Amino acid sequence: MGLKEAPRASRREFLPDAAATERLGERLAGLLEPRDVVVLTGPLGAGKTTLVRGLARGLGSASHVRSASFAWVQEYRARIPLVHLDLYRLRHPEDLDGIGWDEYRERDAVLVVEWGERAGAALPDARWEVTLETEGDGRVARMEARGEGPVRRAAGWAADAAGTAGTAGTADAAGTADAGDAAGTADAAGTAGAADPAGSGA
Repeated sequence: MGLKEAPRASRREFLPDAAATERLGERLAGLLEPRDVVVLTGPLGAGKTTLVRGLARGLGSASHVRSASFAWVQEYRARIPLVHLDLYRLRHPEDLDGIGWDEYRERDAVLVVEWGERAGAALPDARWEVTLETEGDGRVARMEARGEGPVRRAAGWAADAAGTAGTAGTADAAGTADAGDAAGTADAAGTAGAADPAGSGA
């Protein structure tokens, strides 16, 4: 008897500009809990760091979010601390030990991983995934909640999609209904960790 596949819920949303990308990050922040992992994928310039800015604001950080490409990691104080890890320069998943992957995974923080596909099997089964791609003059975000916790908290995506232009939800093969964003903002003010030079992992 095969292993039961973890439940999934997905959603697609068109983002006409950078402001819309940040707003998506803010809404996603309202669904997150400590130790959640958010995996961001997409080509250079697709808006990954822009989405992280929205996540930080939605979690209550007032800090300026910078690309973490050259410093590997940036940290921001918020109602749930935010750790922004950029794996653009990671060559092999085995090298994760050298940047403190296990330590970051065990902290009561939200871990956002740009170029997260490079972590391979080190990614937890329960996670959030956002893939950003350019489309016309804007971008398309393909979002997926994986595992019971994220899928349960994503239950509002379908209702939220009704009020978002260009948005379409889809059910996954396991039969899990689409979920939706709860608009989440927080009141905690934050300060960033050490700043890095402008990176190329945006």
